[in-house]
Amino acid sequence: MKKYEIIQRLLLTGIGGVLMGLATEPWGFWGFAWVALVPLWVNFFTLPNPVETRQGATLKFPLILAFVWGICYYGIALFWITGIHPMTWLGVTWLASLAIALFAWSFITLWGTALVIIWAGLFLILSSKLSQRVSTISLAFTRVLIATALWCGLESLWSSGALWWSSLSYTQSFGNLIILQLGQISGPTTITALLLIVNGLIAESVILNQNKSGILGINHHHQKSYFLSSLALFILLITHGIGLTLYNRPLQNNPEQALKIGIIQGNIPNEIKLNYSGYLKALNGYTTGYITLANQGVDLVVTPETALPFFWTDANLRENSAFYQAILNKKVPALVGGFASKLGGYTNSLFAIDGGGDIISEYDKVNLVPLGEFIPFSEILGQFIRRLSPLEATLIHGKPGQEFQTPFGQVTVGICYDSAFANHFRRQTATGGEFIITASNDAHYSSTMLTQHHALDVMRAIENHRWTIRATNTGYSAVVDPQGRTRWISNHNTYELYADTIYRNQTQTLYVRWGDWLMPVLLILGTTVFFTKIDIFPSI
Repeated sequence: MKKYEIIQRLLLTGIGGVLMGLATEPWGFWGFAWVALVPLWVNFFTLPNPVETRQGATLKFPLILAFVWGICYYGIALFWITGIHPMTWLGVTWLASLAIALFAWSFITLWGTALVIIWAGLFLILSSKLSQRVSTISLAFTRVLIATALWCGLESLWSSGALWWSSLSYTQSFGNLIILQLGQISGPTTITALLLIVNGLIAESVILNQNKSGILGINHHHQKSYFLSSLALFILLITHGIGLTLYNRPLQNNPEQALKIGIIQGNIPNEIKLNYSGYLKALNGYTTGYITLANQGVDLVVTPETALPFFWTDANLRENSAFYQAILNKKVPALVGGFASKLGGYTNSLFAIDGGGDIISEYDKVNLVPLGEFIPFSEILGQFIRRLSPLEATLIHGKPGQEFQTPFGQVTVGICYDSAFANHFRRQTATGGEFIITASNDAHYSSTMLTQHHALDVMRAIENHRWTIRATNTGYSAVVDPQGRTRWISNHNTYELYADTIYRNQTQTLYVRWGDWLMPVLLILGTTVFFTKIDIFPSI
């Protein structure tokens, strides 16, 4: 290839990655996600001596393209992590804080990009082994199926690790609530698969045109290309139509299952949160807020992650706090964020306290924040992080199988980073969770992260079909209904009290019942078509 052609392909691929990044919140241009993979896909199969037609073809340039796309996408989508700088309030020097922020951003961006590179390598290797004797339409469909199965499989693998943020599906949240309704079928995989299928069909249509005429674009006079692009449009419309039907279903709100929930957004800056003045401000703000909401007749008061940062498992500390005494006085149950002392460390926990002051349940945060609450790959990265920073990661992971009970039944609950893990919520709902509570403290990040965090909780509300309460320290606290509509959302960096009525729900979506069943189905179909070399459309 000539130099200008290399630059052109790199530029178009990079633009595709940027478009996918801009589809996420807070930009929210979710429509871009339905075409953002097209440039990368087209470049794979329109190189001189296309990779699929020669054995042992080099993967070097296609993998560079995948790297560029991944860096652009994840670099934009995850830029919010740089908001942890400056960390001078923790005793970290300004330069060390900048180094930590840049390292965290680079590391998590590269981690996501690795998924794209592995996907591209496997996709191209498998594509090179497909039979060239099948019809062009069959070849296109087979490639779309294989690419979709591979991406969904890799997302499932990545989401089982500690560095997961979210799948391609969150590019649709919270702007495209219609398509998000399909998350009730098989969770995030449903939306990710649709994005891959639509992008793939459009790309294959462009490839047919380019191979035919050498012009990059959709040639409506080309029957096969028109068939693929029309099918992409049909799938896009029909799935949105199904989503619209689900979205417009009336909510079955049983008055007997109603709960009036009060939320306290304490707005305690991280700079003072862990010192004595911050503790006093938090204690006063949450106690006053609790009394105010109790006087408004709420059934349950919810506080954010580590709202009152002391060991609530210590009876003396708990019983001598003004907040605890307010509970004894007002008799209104509360969910309180704090810490729990454990053998070998402590946990970031949420405590359910009944009207008599007894702790009836404790939830310990399962998914800790990488580089903040624990050091991933500590054998490799631990020494590096410790050279940069005096921070210590001594928190203990909570056990995955927890069930959180309240005076009003079982609740599906997550603390902060838990929101990124769809199966974490599905598992709790499947065992009886009747509504969702998420408690977070995002004070150390910019508003970009806050909107993405809210977008994740919107997805969890829809997938589980549950009313969802978000209680945060500095925003965004919110109330979300089972169809993903945000009924109320707080301002940023403000002290706020809010009370609203939600409804407990015992129904189970297909996703809650069966989990992510679509991913293995796609892998089985892809494997079957690949090895049997079925000509899906021999006459086209």
